[in-house]
Amino acid sequence: MVRIQFAIDLHYELSFQGADFVFNIHAAKTAAQSIVSEQLSISQQVPHTIQTDPATCTRYLRLTGAPGPLHISYKAVLDIKQQIDLPDLIQEVPIAQLPLSALTYIYPSRYCQSDRLAALAMSEFGHLPKGYRRVEAIRNWVNQKVTFKGNTSSSTTSALDTLIDRVGVCRDFAHMMIAICRALNIPARFTTGIDYGADPALGPTDFHAYVEVFLGTRWYIFDPSGTAIPMGFIRLATGRDAADVSFATIFGGVISQPPVISIAAITETGQAWELPRHRHEALSTDTPQPAVAA
Repeated sequence: MVRIQFAIDLHYELSFQGADFVFNIHAAKTAAQSIVSEQLSISQQVPHTIQTDPATCTRYLRLTGAPGPLHISYKAVLDIKQQIDLPDLIQEVPIAQLPLSALTYIYPSRYCQSDRLAALAMSEFGHLPKGYRRVEAIRNWVNQKVTFKGNTSSSTTSALDTLIDRVGVCRDFAHMMIAICRALNIPARFTTGIDYGADPALGPTDFHAYVEVFLGTRWYIFDPSGTAIPMGFIRLATGRDAADVSFATIFGGVISQPPVISIAAITETGQAWELPRHRHEALSTDTPQPAVAA
């Protein structure tokens, strides 16, 4: 088990009309990710609500900010109990046997145009044995074909753009891997967290995008950018692609500063908490989902 503490600070200056916000900054509450403590601070005395999507466990903070400065601070400590499995024993699931919750993630979406990548996917990966190792090969291919470089993509960059440009940030790697998986009828979804273990040379600690792929009876973690340590990932939000899980969606005139984020693993003598490390096994923070009977 891993114990993680993290903090997110967001600063905005709102125009005279104010603005509406939808945030995805709360740690998801799942059977494998439990909240030890959390604290939310909002500088303005305005009403707010926190709502949870029962399908994804994503928690949405919603509020209407008044004109002037707005500071949002969220801190949490959580325990993550990951399922660790042997990759060679994990199989792909036939479409007819996928649980209903996975079906959403086999279709093309705004940033993951899997219908446009069918020929590429079959050419590169169609001949490989189906299962975890094929998905791992997709992850490795994306990691090798795309160069990680900041400020090389925008909020409109899609998997197709990344395939052409061969450069991007974590969300671009994730979109490309997801699109290829879906082109092979493998459910894949976009998940956000924080880049635990990332090289400081890449810049300040930031939000991180990674991929979860449905295999066997679970969603397994893959990090195609290879910039962080999956064992230290927390789940914030999950969706079809980045359009579903932006850390802040803003409606109104706002000047924003870059988020200030910190994350650390907690270890203590006599406790069961591990220091996150790279592992060769398959990792999942999801509960088993039974397949549909054939």
